[in-house]
Amino acid sequence: MQITRFGHAAILVEAAGTRVLVDPGSFSADETFALEGLDAIVVTHQHADHLDQARVPGLVERNPGAVLVCDPETASLVEVGEWVVNAEGLETVVKGVSIRGVGQVHAEILPTIPRIANVGVLVTAADEPVLFHPGDTYQHAPEGVDVLALPLSAPWAKSSETVDFVRRVAPSMMFPIHDRTISDIGYGIYWSQVSGHGGVEDARLLGQTDSTRV
Repeated sequence: MQITRFGHAAILVEAAGTRVLVDPGSFSADETFALEGLDAIVVTHQHADHLDQARVPGLVERNPGAVLVCDPETASLVEVGEWVVNAEGLETVVKGVSIRGVGQVHAEILPTIPRIANVGVLVTAADEPVLFHPGDTYQHAPEGVDVLALPLSAPWAKSSETVDFVRRVAPSMMFPIHDRTISDIGYGIYWSQVSGHGGVEDARLLGQTDSTRV
């Protein structure tokens, strides 16, 4: 499995000859929206940092064969393409890869802000690691996760919750996502806390456009 970050929450997962892009949002690099040859585009929820509605139409047009997968609320908002609705436990098979929904609701930001739908994804393929991208919640810890795309910082999270989430998922490897909310000078504080206390031996500090193989 090849994993490439494309800024903030966006990752490209390449496994079993299949290319799956998750959460191309407003904090993602411009190169994200120039990608071609995608087999699936997945959106966990409607927030702009996970779905850039101004730039996604061009991405969809460049990838006419891509299966489009998103949560039920986002499906009613996106004006381009035909989207497959994702939900807890639902599986969408794209070529050699399974995309399975995890969860239903975004983490609470404030009691006065209505909560929206959020469906994380397990990306699996035969003889490949199992990758978990939770979107914006720490609520769910599926079994059998090998690779965790870890939301490192968010208005809805604090470090103790992040570490607890890592420990509950207990992946073999983790790398950060959802980290454009952290200043360069303060980044090391967040990463040292989860890498030092999360109990994951293989913690890879990937930059915004870095790639790694698992």
